[in-house]
Amino acid sequence: MKIRAAEVAAFLEAHPEFFEEYADLLADIYIPHPHGGRAIPISERQILSLRERNHQLEAKLRELIQFGEENDAIGERIHRIALALINARNLESLLHSLYFNLREDFAVPHVALRLWGVNINRQLPEFTAISEKLRLFSETLANPHCCAQFEGASWFGEDAPRLRSFALVALRSERVFGLLALASEDAKRFFPEMGTLYLKRLGELTSASLMRYLV
Repeated sequence: MKIRAAEVAAFLEAHPEFFEEYADLLADIYIPHPHGGRAIPISERQILSLRERNHQLEAKLRELIQFGEENDAIGERIHRIALALINARNLESLLHSLYFNLREDFAVPHVALRLWGVNINRQLPEFTAISEKLRLFSETLANPHCCAQFEGASWFGEDAPRLRSFALVALRSERVFGLLALASEDAKRFFPEMGTLYLKRLGELTSASLMRYLV
């Protein structure tokens, strides 16, 4: 009767004492080298397996360390922009700090902001009227939205034709009162599948800071 490989494996798994009783057998068993060539003892094959697993774990650890370092760097930038917004003395300086830090710390040179529904009268481009369609769209944004096209691309002036990706962040307190738009000439900078946790935090910081002046 032919014994199947699965039956042998099941037997060995169920009887770990087998190799204690037949310890000499291990030294006599040779199996193919995992990368071809000569046959090697099973003990050597186990060592190779452990080395390969160790290499995989080391690579995974390096990857986790890299992600951690990147997150630490982003966290530090968020901290700096938070301090800048808190220390702003008026609306104009707050907007300047927002644009400056996004450009210098986050390498986002194209930033536009629109505000509405607030009791304030200022001759600033941020208060330029926008379409009802875009306002309604902003109110649907529970989370930041990344896309390749944006109806409000004209906000970016003469740079608009060169922009290939956008990140849109609704600004809200009890309701949505504005939209922060980040743009890039790189089509892969902002894309639908990217994580938006830090963009959301940026929106919350910006919203809270603006509410000090929008009364």
